[in-house]
Amino acid sequence: MRYTTTVFALLIAMTAFGQEVHEDVVYENKIYNDQIKSVKLTVSGLPLSLPIISLDSDIPLELNFDDLNQDYRDYTFTVVHCNMDWTPSNLVQLDYLDGFGEDQIEQYNYSSRTSTLFTHYSLTIPNNSMRLTKSGNYLLIVYDDEDERTPVITRRFMVVDSKVKVTANMVRPSKVELGRTHQEIDFAADYGKFQIRSPQQELRASVLQNNRWDMAVIGLSPNFTRLNAVVFDYQNQVVFPAGKEFRYLDMRSLRLGSETLAEYGYNGANYEAWQLPDVQRWDKPYIFRRDINGSFVIETKDQADQVLSAEYAEVFFTFKSEPFYDDELYIIGEMTDWKLKEEFRMVYNNRINGYICKALLKQGYYEYEYVLSPNKKSRDKPIYTHAETEGDWYETENQYTILVYYHPLGERYDQLIGYYLLNSNE
Repeated sequence: MRYTTTVFALLIAMTAFGQEVHEDVVYENKIYNDQIKSVKLTVSGLPLSLPIISLDSDIPLELNFDDLNQDYRDYTFTVVHCNMDWTPSNLVQLDYLDGFGEDQIEQYNYSSRTSTLFTHYSLTIPNNSMRLTKSGNYLLIVYDDEDERTPVITRRFMVVDSKVKVTANMVRPSKVELGRTHQEIDFAADYGKFQIRSPQQELRASVLQNNRWDMAVIGLSPNFTRLNAVVFDYQNQVVFPAGKEFRYLDMRSLRLGSETLAEYGYNGANYEAWQLPDVQRWDKPYIFRRDINGSFVIETKDQADQVLSAEYAEVFFTFKSEPFYDDELYIIGEMTDWKLKEEFRMVYNNRINGYICKALLKQGYYEYEYVLSPNKKSRDKPIYTHAETEGDWYETENQYTILVYYHPLGERYDQLIGYYLLNSNE
């Protein structure tokens, strides 16, 4: 009896304080292993969605990824509750989890009839072994337990407990020089009968453009109040470059090709695809095209199984331009986690009078843009711009997500109590 009681007490302690987070973990979307590809965390059944679910919803989030090491690996996962600014909150796992604090990824399958072998893993959250009990920001961490518990994937997601009604609209920036190139967002949060003692001190908000955390405006406080509502109406603070509709790569078929592919085929070892050359378009007229705002979708028209039979191909991108002597040219999009990745760094080739790069991608539909990053700077905080490669037009269609957080005086964490999706063309 004493032994059972001791074991039970240890289990309670482990659950309450949680496991130690690996020192290499960063609280952002990141892939830590080059063999991990095609990572997507979305609402189940909605491949283009921001990973945000309601606290009381029966619809889970779904994580999918491939491991090019085709042998099975023992992957485990856990979640960490975070503050509004993505630092770890003061909660322990017992505060925000009902069930196990860590579990194995048990859903996996091997690729079928593909030249590149891979193992596909999938996971849903919440699930039968883990339920979330608090709203707010979360970090999903996937570990490789066969390699000294090293992190392989981190992904941000949110859980909302709706208490406020958010309304928003897009306006032209008040700065004249930004009027044709940027978009400004004004919004309000109506908390109705929900009791908030000090709304200007206890409410904060973040705004994302096209599900991107790299450009997010975080930690806004209301600048004035009205009856049962707070208003966020800043001049020149919640302002985003409008960009242009994204470029796209349609690689859903490596047998029939597409309008974006110049060449494609099998070279005896693997598949290759040459994207049609791109050019600068900052000085080109704006043309509306319905896009998916820089996201990607895994899909194949060549096989029935969209996941296990989709091929990987080496994709060659070309950008016709004179060299940018003071800058590096990169491709970014959701496929790069909106980061400057070495695999997507363009290299100048004098023979074609332009830049070229090669990246390994799974069959699907991808959107992207070209950005310039100064080559004489620290890489700790990448800085880049698309002003000279893509340009900005106020009319561009973008999607904005507004997140409203509540931190009552004396509480230990930021609650997510409202969110709103705004399309700039509405």
